[in-house]
Parts: sequence; structure tokens; C-alpha cells
Amino acid sequence: MNKKFYKDLNIKSMSENELELALNEIIIGIKKPDLVSAEGMQRRLDTKIKPIRSLGVLEDIAVQLAGIQHTVHPEIKGKGVLLMAGDHGVVKEGVSAAPQEVTAQLFYSYLSGGGGINVLTKHADAKLICNDIGISTLIDPPELMVNRIKNGTDNIAEGPAMTRREALQSLLTGAKIASDAIESGINILAAGEVGIGNTTPSSALITVFTGCCVEEATGSGTGLKNDALENKYEIIKRAIKVNNPDPNNPIDTLAKIGGLEIAAMVGAIIEAAYQNVPTIIDGIISSAAALVAAKLNPLAIEFMITSHSSEEKGELIALKYMGLKPRLFLNMRLGEGTGAALMFNMVEAAIKIADEMDTFETSGVTTVN
Repeated sequence: MNKKFYKDLNIKSMSENELELALNEIIIGIKKPDLVSAEGMQRRLDTKIKPIRSLGVLEDIAVQLAGIQHTVHPEIKGKGVLLMAGDHGVVKEGVSAAPQEVTAQLFYSYLSGGGGINVLTKHADAKLICNDIGISTLIDPPELMVNRIKNGTDNIAEGPAMTRREALQSLLTGAKIASDAIESGINILAAGEVGIGNTTPSSALITVFTGCCVEEATGSGTGLKNDALENKYEIIKRAIKVNNPDPNNPIDTLAKIGGLEIAAMVGAIIEAAYQNVPTIIDGIISSAAALVAAKLNPLAIEFMITSHSSEEKGELIALKYMGLKPRLFLNMRLGEGTGAALMFNMVEAAIKIADEMDTFETSGVTTVN
């Protein structure tokens, strides 16, 4: 879908059926990356003054980008971190060591440039695009709430996080945010988020979609230990039992045990894939969103670039389920898209190898097999 389509689309006033039709157009429009371009990039890399495939992940990324951009000479024109914000009703169950008001406070810090993600996006010469999808309290000025779907999710331990219509609205809002970023000249995205309590729905989604047990998918979040962590396990189990999500129906599952900002990340990932733009995946929340995107259309996986191995263990389960592996091992669990932002430099390095490294023919170096 193009910018004009989204400009003419009033997501908040659309019926559930209209939202479904618009979302399906994106989902079915995702096409497989170009194998010819990917193979051509590998041939380019194989001529460089190095043993075959000796640059490992850098070569993998260069080949992936070539396929995504449908050219043996891919380039990064603009980088952007899409940071989605949302609150979670399940926080009242004691699943987070931080109070809910911290979400809005952190959101303001990103807008003023003081967050960890601000530092790392600046370091990568990338743009940070902050979006309130579902913060629970009013924020000022009101224009910051233009993309808000509702004031936080409902408590998943008691019932659905949101209605199916709200989930669809969040998905399309995320898609529109991604489309606007791409229209502005950005051609590689990173998925970031903020939302106190959001490791709980993320772990729930990973549990349902992969079939693992709750304890395998669930970490300490903001620092829970002992009895508090055990309580988090029980709350996630209760949420799954109460809502009975259908793992074969991604939107049903997302609406029942997901989050508004998670849904927006899903929408951004699938829209980027639809427009032949890669998305760098961050930690557990980003990986949970990626997992939902993969359930909507498995081809979306081919447009995902993994970054760091989060301390939140559910991320590795989600990535493994999609056939992916992390590339950076930094013992991070901040969220915000910080790990993904660090990956921008790796992606650019991959392209520079293809574009700037000498070949055996031009350098006079004896061929290495």
C-alpha cells in the first residue's frame, strides 16, 4: 500500500471487516525476495580477497539485502527505529517491578533525547520515530496521541487484552507508521518498544505460538525474582487458560493475550516486508511481534534481520521457531530497540565489504580456496 492509500484511510473509523480487508491486502502482497540478486551478491563476495564465506554473518546480511532490494548492489538510504509505546492492564497483577507510570515517563525521555535508544540511534545516524499506541494516561501535547488506539490493554489475566477490531486498528496503525517512514526515504527499519509489563504478553504469545512451556518463555522483565517471578508464571498461565487463544489464528491470539504496541510492531514488520524493506528485530517483545508477523505470512521472516541475544530467554525460543539466530551477544535486556540499533552498523559494514573490498583480479592477490 502506498502513502496515498494510508492518507485516505481513517483507521479509527473503519469497520472490522474493512480493517480485515486492508490488512489482508498487505499480508498477501508480501513476495519472496529475489533469489537471482541474492545469488549475484554471493558471487560478488566470492571474488573478494578472502577465503570463501570467511566473513560469515556479514556475507549473510549482504546476500539477504540483495534479495530484499532486488539488486546485486543494495544500499542503505535511511535508517529508522520505530518505537511503539503501550501500557498493559496485567501490571495490576504484580508482573513488573516498575510502576505503570514509568511508560509515559520514559516516552517523554525519548522525545527529549535522553534515553538509551536516543544515544544509539544518534550513534548509528538513524532517526527515532516515537509513537503512542496505547499509553494508559494522557500525554501532552495531545498531538502525541494521534496514533493511540486505547488507554492501555485490559488485564489479560481476566479476559482479552483488546477487541479484535482494536487489534486490527493497531496492526494497520503500525503499518501506516512504517509506510510513512519508508516514504520519507528510510529503507531499513528497526522495531523498538516501551511498555511496563510487556514481557508478560510477549512471553504468553511465544508460549502459545511455539508450544513451549511458560517457564521456558518467561524471564524476569524489570527484575523480578523468586516469588514475584513465580507469580508472573502463574499469571501468564491464567491468561492463556482464561482466553483460550487459537494458535492457528494469529489475530485472535494477538487480541486476547497481546499488546497494542506489540500489534503495531507486527503491522510495521509486515508493511516493511510488503514494500521490500528489512526490519531489524530487537529483544523478546520485538521477537514476539516478529513471530505474529511470521504466523500471518511466513515470507515475512525473510525480511527480518536479527540483532542481539536478549537476557529475556523467550526471545531465543521465538527466533529458533522461525529458523533464526541472534548475531550479537551483549547481555542486554533494556528493550527500546537498543540491540537493533546497534545492528545498523553491522548492516552497513556488510554492504561496504561488497562495495569497497578488493577482488583477487583487481588486487593481484593469489586466489584462496
